[in-house]
Amino acid sequence: MERAAPDLNATIIDIGGGEATLVDDLIERGYQHLNVLDISQAAISQREGFANDTTRQRLSTVAERINWLVTHIVTADLPSQQYDVWHDRAVFHFLTLPAQRAAYVRQVLDAVKPGGHVIIATFGLDGLEKCSGLKIVRYNAGSLQAEFGDRFQLLETSMELHKTPFDTTQQFLYCHYLIAIP
Repeated sequence: MERAAPDLNATIIDIGGGEATLVDDLIERGYQHLNVLDISQAAISQREGFANDTTRQRLSTVAERINWLVTHIVTADLPSQQYDVWHDRAVFHFLTLPAQRAAYVRQVLDAVKPGGHVIIATFGLDGLEKCSGLKIVRYNAGSLQAEFGDRFQLLETSMELHKTPFDTTQQFLYCHYLIAIP
């Protein structure tokens, strides 16, 4: 993230970041313009006293500095060319229909500034076939590039074996792209 956004004034959106701690780390490093989008109201609720307000309770008053978006990424109404960095760890692979994936890519191209960065993490080819009981699509760098297209210039890729709290491992593919200026 620091390579993608060396400027602490960069505008960052974390897709599916509801209960994740990335936003905590970004705040600690001094980033000022943070957005977290998640489909789960329970994970990032802004309502006072909401019983499952996990992330906001963890962050306390710092949570007020974050723009929380509770919506589905495929249908979200995001501002055009707003974000310097788009981060998604484990949302894209849940989009099993080609139309959903195409809508997601359109969202990225519209919402991220030309020259902005996109960091996507999905299950790798040796990863799980289902997650939380839901079907997923697994990727390698080539198949993910095919989904995103030529405007996405691959800067780097890596694989990670993530150890879960259930003592299993999951293979994740990380791809870091630069949005080409048209």
